Amino acid sequence: MAKIIGIIVVFASVLGGYVLSHGKIGALIQPFEVMIIGGAALGAFLQANPGSTFMHVFKKSLKMFGSRFNHAYYLEILKLLYEILNKSRREGMMAIEADVEDPAASPIFSKYPGILKDAGMTAYICDYLRIMSSGNMAPHELEGLFDMELASIKEELEHPAHAVNRVADGLPGFGIVAAVLGIVVTMALLGEVAQAELGTHVGAALVGTFLGILAAYGFFGPLSVSLEHDAKEELNVYEAIKATLVSSASGMPPTLAVEFGRKVLFPAHRPSFTELEQAMRGS
Repeated sequence: MAKIIGIIVVFASVLGGYVLSHGKIGALIQPFEVMIIGGAALGAFLQANPGSTFMHVFKKSLKMFGSRFNHAYYLEILKLLYEILNKSRREGMMAIEADVEDPAASPIFSKYPGILKDAGMTAYICDYLRIMSSGNMAPHELEGLFDMELASIKEELEHPAHAVNRVADGLPGFGIVAAVLGIVVTMALLGEVAQAELGTHVGAALVGTFLGILAAYGFFGPLSVSLEHDAKEELNVYEAIKATLVSSASGMPPTLAVEFGRKVLFPAHRPSFTELEQAMRGS
């Protein structure tokens, strides 16, 4: 909701100030300027990134209007880890083999469809539970493996934000390109059209610069920052899973292991000790 309000405030402030200064909205409607700026930005984006990045960024951008990383989601992650570790402690690590081999059919994972829907995070949990069930890796070795994978996950999660940020950096330049082309058209008309028509063409050229700068600092720049925040929150969940599983591998009981994970979570939506305890009792 805050992001939608932010977009509305940007439009209302810019266009409201323009109209109150006796500007005409019609003068800002320049579809060919939009085509130059938008097309050039899209082409540069496609050149700079792998083919799959466009759809990845598009899907992530749509999710910016409602974050899944909230209090309830954090609590679900911790409850899932507690249940699976509690089962392994009571019945042995081999008892969870069916759960980690086919999470979709697991009675435990099926209780948490929001987590199960994230194939990457589900695979992350199951892979390390498989390693732990083998019993051949010391806790410090397991932690080292976590750290290596988290480094690559961090790079992958941050890529959409970096890609959008580069587009934001280039948009003012593409706005200048559109403006220069508009001036070229205007200069070619000197002596052929009336002064009023020349003024219209100059105004259209300046709209290109305006649109490029507005898009960069009013929309794409904030979007890249929002994607960066989302990546940090997702990485934080992976780190909480790591803390929980490493603690369990070190011999901590499930109740204490998930407490290690809880402490790693960002404070903004972190469940309290009492809430987690009540959730575990409910499980």
